Amino acid sequence: MTALRLPFILMLAGVLGLAGCSVHQPVSLYQLDSGSPVQPAQSAGMAVLLGPVTVADYLQRETLLQRQPDGSLQASLDGRWAGSLSSDIDQLLLRQVSGRLDSQRVVLAPANAGFTPDVQVLLTITRLDSGEKQPAILDAQWRLIDRRGQVRDNRIIHLQEQHAGTTAAQVQAQGVLLQRLAEQLSVALKPLANQPPIAEAPKKPAAKPAAPAAEQDKQPKIPMAAPIRTDMEVFRF
Repeated sequence: MTALRLPFILMLAGVLGLAGCSVHQPVSLYQLDSGSPVQPAQSAGMAVLLGPVTVADYLQRETLLQRQPDGSLQASLDGRWAGSLSSDIDQLLLRQVSGRLDSQRVVLAPANAGFTPDVQVLLTITRLDSGEKQPAILDAQWRLIDRRGQVRDNRIIHLQEQHAGTTAAQVQAQGVLLQRLAEQLSVALKPLANQPPIAEAPKKPAAKPAAPAAEQDKQPKIPMAAPIRTDMEVFRF
């Protein structure tokens, strides 16, 4: 009996092992490709406040979503984001814009209290996804605010990139879209680098202080006119 049970136990263990392997498939972790941005050389270049950068709610998760032919989204079974996708987007745009403007003075919002930007970039990303048979698509909008608080540019962006279909190729295509976004944004920022300084309002002259009472007593006084009386009498009849 013992000899007959042993092959059955080994076969059962093998089946369970195969079932375990099929359930616990390895999941790959992905980050956006930031390309090869140029390291900025100027320490006193254009001052840009990048952000706030608002990312659509459905992208604020570790799950890597796949766009289906019917437009729906499904969670990827073989990959997810290695951390925060929003943080990856911020860092990619920061490096790309800083390198294209050749400026070390590109910072993410919120900035330190002493930082005075030439331009602030308000950026909203409403879509960034792809699918096995769907191209990578990026929809975004930016507003550029100059140092006077005026809107200098308002633009809606739609970009699309084809890929080979694998999850890795999709992530790479999404990174390329963000690099193209940074390129267009840098082109829009460059004309705002040479803004005239803000003229200060003229200061009102300080009021002259009143003279002390002692000095007022020393000033000559003009005698006041007084009625002149005479001894003449006026008679009425």
